[in-house]
Amino acid sequence: MAAQSGLITVMERAVRKAAPRLRRDFGEVQNLQVSRKGPADFVSVADKRAEEAIVEELRRARPDWGLLLEEGGEVKGDPDLPRWIVDPLDGTSNFLHGIPHFAISIAVEDPRGAGGRPEITHGMVYQPLTDEGFWAEKGRGAWVQGNRLRVSSRRDLADSLVATGIPFLGHGNFAEWSRIFGAVAPEVAGIRRFGAAALDLAWVAAGRFDAFWESDLKLWDIAAGYLLVKEAGGFVTDYRGADRALEKCEVLAANDQLHSRLHKLVASALR
Repeated sequence: MAAQSGLITVMERAVRKAAPRLRRDFGEVQNLQVSRKGPADFVSVADKRAEEAIVEELRRARPDWGLLLEEGGEVKGDPDLPRWIVDPLDGTSNFLHGIPHFAISIAVEDPRGAGGRPEITHGMVYQPLTDEGFWAEKGRGAWVQGNRLRVSSRRDLADSLVATGIPFLGHGNFAEWSRIFGAVAPEVAGIRRFGAAALDLAWVAAGRFDAFWESDLKLWDIAAGYLLVKEAGGFVTDYRGADRALEKCEVLAANDQLHSRLHKLVASALR
């Protein structure tokens, strides 16, 4: 196992501080106070409690860094320093319906990346109910529970299990998704929609899913998972095959062989 850097240690402390509250609230999901922040887009007391716990730990460790938070929005820091990107509860709808598939996602974005573009350098996706912490550092690989992560080695679409996100009330492009589904579904062994993009990407990195596609995402949904897949040996692009997945919040992720084949199907469907 690779030794964790100081930043990964900080992230782990933050997720473990928030996790007990999420587990407790999940056990009492029927009693949660829930408010709407948009059509079919819920925010619960659990989100806010988890985010507060995470932010407290992150700011203690790096007080000059900015933050991009799902619930709290953008918190400015020193523009020359990295910032934290935090989703305290990816899979909120699952959580609120008592479905045990959700995660905390934290990433570090460095503004001084290659070519002058910001880049993700550290990421963690933590599943509180299974105590699985998927983490990655740029150039040092991706890991879970001390084990190195590798994307699936499958080469044939017919053997592949692919994950996606499905448009829903007020979110996504139904026509676009339907065209892509119509092109991909007949070629693969199965398609799954579990409702937590951060975990979907972590599972691609772990080889549990062979590929993943989704659009209309937010940066906090995908930043950590994006790095996990890349450091596990996978490819992550937008639908056109460009390195703009984070900018467009549009993701196509898989190993090299499957990515090439899926990209052709997707690109053809969108012509």
